[in-house]
Amino acid sequence: MNLADSFKAYDVRGIEDETINADVALAVGFAFATVTGADRVLVGGDMRPSSEAYVAAFSRGAAAAGADVEHLGLISTDMLYHASGVLNAPGVVFTASHNPAGYNGIKMSRAAAVPISAETGLADIQTLAQGYLDAGFVESVPDTGEVSQRDTLTDYAEYLRSLVDLSGIRPLKVVVDAGNGMAGYTTPAVLGDKVLDALPIEIIPLYFELDGTFPNHPANPIEPANLVDLQAAVRHHGADIGLAFDGDADRCFVIDDRGEPVTPSAITAMVAVR
Repeated sequence: MNLADSFKAYDVRGIEDETINADVALAVGFAFATVTGADRVLVGGDMRPSSEAYVAAFSRGAAAAGADVEHLGLISTDMLYHASGVLNAPGVVFTASHNPAGYNGIKMSRAAAVPISAETGLADIQTLAQGYLDAGFVESVPDTGEVSQRDTLTDYAEYLRSLVDLSGIRPLKVVVDAGNGMAGYTTPAVLGDKVLDALPIEIIPLYFELDGTFPNHPANPIEPANLVDLQAAVRHHGADIGLAFDGDADRCFVIDDRGEPVTPSAITAMVAVR
């Protein structure tokens, strides 16, 4: 398998069993631990059918290189960056973001959530991993790492809530279209009462069932056609706002109380002011 088909400038994206598979994940795990020089790495995955197997293979590779591996379980991309920053450890998440079913990929960061690009280590990881693939094996170091589990969902939700003063929040009705992606997992934790005390927010869920085949519509809110259900639900329920997320829940589009899209430039300006 030629990794040039899946390695991009800032991450890895490929078609399952064609340009990315468990062997690639194992080789990347070994290379990632080697290039970052870390004694501990974090790894998690989204809800795509292949993510669990890829996480397991990556873990074997990273442990073979001598790194201890902490499984974060089901995570969004933002959950990886939060954990990498708080725990000061490099990590990866297996996800293909807004790509359709049949794809998977890898987003990576160094310790403290410092991004990895082709110029800052991704190309080196590709070169090493390609060598392991071509050789057909990775050679374990004498002291292999151990694999453990860590749940970061509550810490992630607490952190996001801490960014905003919620003491004066008014009751809100919010429609959320998760597109069968990871927002179906994170939204009840951040905005609901899954792991923290309830807020005065009524969540009206659309497509919260985690399903990497995306049976309702692609989890890509950039495309106007994928916002139609959310817009209709906002109008039908008389909601204050609608939120549409992509597959790994690191991209969000906003619908106003009239059911109309809010330009991302306006959202960026509001965030900048805060």
